[in-house]
Parts: sequence; C-alpha cells; structure tokens
Amino acid sequence: MKRENIEDKYKWDLTSIMESRQDWEKECSKVKKSFAQFEKYRGRLDDLDLTLELLKLTDLISQDVEEIYVYAYLLMYSDGSDSSYVSLAQRAEAITAGFNAATSFITPELTALSDDVLNEMISDERFANYRYTLESIIKEKKHILSDKEEFILARLGEVLGGFKDIFSKIDNVDFPHPVIKAGKKKIELTHGAYSKLLQSSDVKVRRKAFTTYYKLYEDRINTIASCYSNSIKKRNIICELRGYKSALSASMSNEDVPVEVYDKLIESVDNYLPKLHEYVEYRRDQLGGELHMYDMYVPLVPGAELGLDYEDAFKIVLKALAPLGNEYLYRLIKMHDTRRIDVYESDGKRSGAFSWGTYKHGSFVMLNHSKTTHDVFTIAHELGHAMHSEYSNEAQVYHNAGYSIFVAEVASTTNEVLLLKYLLSVTRDEDVKKFLLSYYLDMFRTTLFRQTMFSEFEEYVHGRQQKGYALTVDDMSKEYFKLNKKYYGKGVVHDKQIKYEWARIPHFYNAFYVYKYATGLVTAVTFANNILNGGDHQRELYFDKFLRAGGTKSPYEIILDAGVDLCSENPYNIALKEFGRALDELKKLG
Repeated sequence: MKRENIEDKYKWDLTSIMESRQDWEKECSKVKKSFAQFEKYRGRLDDLDLTLELLKLTDLISQDVEEIYVYAYLLMYSDGSDSSYVSLAQRAEAITAGFNAATSFITPELTALSDDVLNEMISDERFANYRYTLESIIKEKKHILSDKEEFILARLGEVLGGFKDIFSKIDNVDFPHPVIKAGKKKIELTHGAYSKLLQSSDVKVRRKAFTTYYKLYEDRINTIASCYSNSIKKRNIICELRGYKSALSASMSNEDVPVEVYDKLIESVDNYLPKLHEYVEYRRDQLGGELHMYDMYVPLVPGAELGLDYEDAFKIVLKALAPLGNEYLYRLIKMHDTRRIDVYESDGKRSGAFSWGTYKHGSFVMLNHSKTTHDVFTIAHELGHAMHSEYSNEAQVYHNAGYSIFVAEVASTTNEVLLLKYLLSVTRDEDVKKFLLSYYLDMFRTTLFRQTMFSEFEEYVHGRQQKGYALTVDDMSKEYFKLNKKYYGKGVVHDKQIKYEWARIPHFYNAFYVYKYATGLVTAVTFANNILNGGDHQRELYFDKFLRAGGTKSPYEIILDAGVDLCSENPYNIALKEFGRALDELKKLG
C-alpha cells in the first residue's frame, strides 16, 4: 500500500518526540552548540567535583542527541523513499558522531585514574548512579595497554576490523542471485527468498534452493575461510596482548557474564541431544521418506495458520499476557490507542519489526503485519521489548536505564512463550494445536539447539587457532559437519553441503554472540513458567528485579536476582524438559 492510504490509527504519531520538523531543526542547532562545553573538562578528571559535573552533563546532552537521532530514523524507517527523511537521518548520524567525538576522552581519562581515585568515587554517594560503570572500569583496567599501545591499536582498528565488512560485501553485494523455478514462478535466490523456499511444500524446490544456495558459498569457500580465519587470528592476538586467557574469556568479561554460563549451556544441551534426535526422527516419519537438511523448515502441519487481522491478533496477545497483570495490559492498550505502533507494510517502509524509542518519550513499535501466526507472535515479542524499556526507563536514571544485549531478548521471548502457552490452552482445533506445538519445537531447535551448536563451533575454532593450528577450509568444515551430525543425529541425511554452513553465518564475525539467543530462550521459558505457576510473588520478582533493573549491575546478576541462575543446571533443565513435553504431546496427537 501507499502510506497515505493507511488509516492514521495504524501509523505511529511521533509528535510526542518532536512537534514538528522546525522543532527538530532548533534542537539540532542547540545540541551542536552544546558540544563545546565538554572541552573544559578534558585532562581534569582527577577532580571529583568536575568529574561528577561532567558525567551529569554528558547524560543530559546524550538524551537530546538520542531524541534527534530516534526521531529522524523513525521517519526514515516509515518511508525510506522520501529523500527528506533520508537527509534527516544522515544529519542525525553526523550530530551523533560529533557528540561521540566531543566525549571520546571521558572513558580513557577515567581508566587512566588510579584505583584509589576510582574507589573514592565509588564510595562517594554523589556517584551512586555511576557506581556500576566505575566498577566495570576498575575490573577491565588490567586489560588496558599503555597510551601508545592503545593509540596504535586504535589506528589499526579500521584495518583489523575489516573482516566483517569484507564478508558482508561477498555475502550481500558480490553474490549473484540465481533464479529458482517454484511452480510457474521464477524466484531470485536472495537470502530472504532462500528461507522461504525451504518452507515450500515441493521437495524439488527445497532441494534445488538448498544445492544452488550452498554452491554460491562453495565456489567462494577459500576466500571466505581466509577472511574468517584471519578475523579469529586478529581477535586472539588482541586478547593475548590485553592479557586475557582466551577470546571467549575476553568476550564474557566484556559482557560481565561468567564463563561458566557458556560452559553450562553447552553441557546441558549436549546432555539433552537424544530428545532433539527424537524430534528429528519424528519429523522424518511425518514427512515420509528420507529427511534431508533442506527439509528441516517445511511446516509439519501446513495450512493451520491462525490468519488473524491486526486488531484480533492484538486482542489475543492481551489475553495471553494477562498473567503479567492489569497494569501491564493497560500500558499495552495505551500504546495501541496513542498510535505508538506502526502496523502495516507500505511502499518504502523498512522490512521486519522492532521496538525503539527515547528515555524521555517512551517506546515505539514497528510491525509489517500480515495474517500469519508468526506475525501474531511478533506483536507479543515487540511489545515485550517496548515494556522492558518502559519499566526500565521509569525505574532508573538515564545513565542506568539501558540494558545489556545479554538480557535484551528475554522480556520479548517471555511474552512469546506466554502467548504460545495461552493459545495451546484455548485451542480446540487439533491441527492448529499440532501446528502450535511444532512451532514451539522449532523455536527450541533453531534458538536453543542450533545456536548452541554454533557456540561449540566458535569455541573450537578460536581454541584451535590459539594453540597454533592453521584454520583451513577442510579443518573448519570437518568440525562443523561433525557437530551437525552430533546435534541432528541419524534421523536426517547430512547432505554434504551442510559442512559449509559456517561460511554463511554473519554473526560469527561478532565472536561469541550467538550463545545469548540460547540463554535468552532458557531464561524466558523459566520466567514464563515462574509467572504462570508462582503467583503474585514471581510476577513481582520479574517486574522489580528484571524489567525495572536496567543496567544497574551485571546482566548475569540481574537475571540471578530475578530467580534464574544460569550457572546452575536448573533453568536449562526446565527449558529442555519443556521441549520434551511439547514433543511428547505432539506425538500423542498423532
């Protein structure tokens, strides 16, 4: 649709951030002038009064920059074909860069202070809102190099950080788009089209898409392998220079999460692989004949979509999230009624869905709703993000309101789990119930099991390179193929092309990132069960210790305070047993 043809109530109203474009222009002018204020603090952070003054000033101006940036980008995301919106976003980007440049001295100068001075700040109640930041600086200080060494690494950063960009160019720019015939249609094999073609009911289409897609990577495998292995080597060298035990320990330290969480995830999932094998065998038996890797995404129960329009889907989500309490539901209804949700796809609008906003003016949600079951879950998911930010912003000062990536997907996924459990409890149609159970099982397979397999692979390649072994195409592909067999078992044909799957995962260039998807699902399942079974106490624990916690302490400790210890077996067992129960229930339905 054209955007002007969509009813206003289904388009977000951004006037709560900026009344008009003229106001945005005035704010830009004011903010740019404010950057000059930072210079008087440079080189003077051993003075506690000046440091506190600077930190408060930084937070104040940062909020203004945030509003300029978010407003401009939300406009552009709503219609990227409007060149004036694109121009606003580019100008917002420049202002943000100017702010970052003006404040770039703060962290290095704080890090250069002695532990005694930093501890004096930490013990000073005036710095209470900055305590966790200062404690993190002390923790990481031992890994900071000399000024000259840091300068050299910073200058080399543009070159050393190029491996991800090189892969992105190969993967998104240089790849051709072969044409796949699906029935009477001819479809260009883009990344997005590939995932849809694997859901085709025609096995010939799935097989052709799979073999053609992986041929693109196989033809470039030596280049990609060189790119990835050198990115691993670069990371290991820098971690060694900084005095970390390994790249894994560096990543976990920077996230402020114990390495034991990573180890416990892999150990727990490994112990439960027989149940995943059972699901794969069940999938094979239901589809009939051999099961190949390209058959893992085809729906087991085709045609059982919920098929809800947006308003009906929103009402279902409200009913599903009722265990979170009336006040939570009131906030969701208010978001709906005050036009904070941009609902329908339109020309020039960004694809996908997200939640974003500002500290002062709250959250906005972008959807591209269509009548699929997945889109009902997307509503619940994005509203979970929005509410996490809303509660965090209200409970915390600006400096502490932002939360870590480690916890970022937990509230959203908790909402999805609550929705699924609600739908299963009210659904009487057997095919729909089977569809929902298979949807849940595939959520586990792709988010918990598959991401943990990725995590094992990342640990292997980084460890092997650190020991001095060359990471060749054969070595990485052999290990990946071995892991694929370990995770999926004997119920599937392990097509030879799957050994190159590692070569197409862009997240591998952000080392040790994907495990957070798995721990996020584990945490969400545990939270959802606690909320449903633990009454008011568990719900309040979830709100007070998790949703309102922001970034006041280690993300691991935030989850621990809310009742989930990711260093223990308990949450993994809860989630994995839930997978087993869902499979058993699906098999009973026949």
